[in-house]
Amino acid sequence: MPADLAVIGLGHLGLPLVQAAVAAGIDTVGYDTDPRPCAELRAGRTPVEGPLTASDIRRMLSGGFRPTTSAAELGRVRTAVICSPTPLGPDRTVDLTALGDAARALAARLRPHTTVLLESAVPPGTTEGFLRPLLEEGSGLTAGRDFHLACSPSRLDPGNRTHTYASTPKVIGGLTPACTESAAAFYGRLTDKVVRARGPREAEMTKVLETNFRHVNIALVNEMAVACHDLGVDLWDVIRCAETKPFGFHPFRPGPGVGGHGVPVDPGCLPYSGRTPGHPLRMVSLAQEINERMPRYVIQRCATLLNEHGKSVRGARVLLLGVTYKPDSADQEAAPAREIATRLMDMGAQIGYHDPHVLDWRVRELPVPRADSLYEAAAAADLTVLLQQHRTYDLQGLAVKAQLLLDTRGATPAGAAHRL
Repeated sequence: MPADLAVIGLGHLGLPLVQAAVAAGIDTVGYDTDPRPCAELRAGRTPVEGPLTASDIRRMLSGGFRPTTSAAELGRVRTAVICSPTPLGPDRTVDLTALGDAARALAARLRPHTTVLLESAVPPGTTEGFLRPLLEEGSGLTAGRDFHLACSPSRLDPGNRTHTYASTPKVIGGLTPACTESAAAFYGRLTDKVVRARGPREAEMTKVLETNFRHVNIALVNEMAVACHDLGVDLWDVIRCAETKPFGFHPFRPGPGVGGHGVPVDPGCLPYSGRTPGHPLRMVSLAQEINERMPRYVIQRCATLLNEHGKSVRGARVLLLGVTYKPDSADQEAAPAREIATRLMDMGAQIGYHDPHVLDWRVRELPVPRADSLYEAAAAADLTVLLQQHRTYDLQGLAVKAQLLLDTRGATPAGAAHRL
């Protein structure tokens, strides 16, 4: 059965797009080379950690969503959106393997007049220098003439109830003006506002700027956190005061590390041949270095607090609260909790955890004991460390029960705990 839309890649990018498309009445098929997410979806379960629930999936299925591993479905749609994962590889460059696989699967079945959109986070030049050749070689068609090609990087904030898919402006950059307008016509059915970029590179670079902006500013406040602690200054009060400035300041808050699917990208590190080397983004590299050392700083603070109370890390019972990268979400992508737990275990600590959204948590493939009763576990632990401030946590009550509480998110009342 033909569909209006094919979403390629049924992960943290693709499924919210499917949800928005089905809600807009668009007949949607979801394609993934991995049979596991398709099987989970058909059974009414979500295959990825994130804001979509089993009831969300069931509503999508009842609305006509069809998950499939059959690439033949890709040749029967008007619009195809590629949402493949693009993680950083061991060499810190973006891994485009999944994107290449998706492009080749689509190219073999690409029909004239189809609109192809790229939502994956990629370095600038990928749409034209990597995706376009694969589509043209595999289909025998020419982008911009026989089919439309555009980039519209995803702007998801999982769990955000204010900025939904529909209320978040969509940036679009087409290979040609006609490509841009075709993409705008599609996204206009899903979002309240469409923003036209000059071209694909500008759209790609918009995502790079947005992600790097987050990492650089978090790195700044992370450095401020360390400096303020050394100086005996209450950073959280400093931020509270600074954010009253009505211009020239945007508040960011420190934490034990930076998680999430958006990774800081240096656009000089393009993973395909033929790139033009540019000037490295030294500020981005420095921000990454600062943020990556925050878990070690948290460990240092843990050891100091225990020592000040006559205890050693070795043999100490440490309870970690919130092991996800985002509050009120089950998504653990790049969350600092795993590195912190690993380092504490290496130092001989006995680790336990509590997270209302994560029922099973493993470090080094070994299960970490989960606390059934939060207050009892905090009272029994030598040190409790708040790594994520889930809404369900009564932090004032927790501060009373815990023997020793380190708050890495500044979420507890002033004076109730030791704050980062």
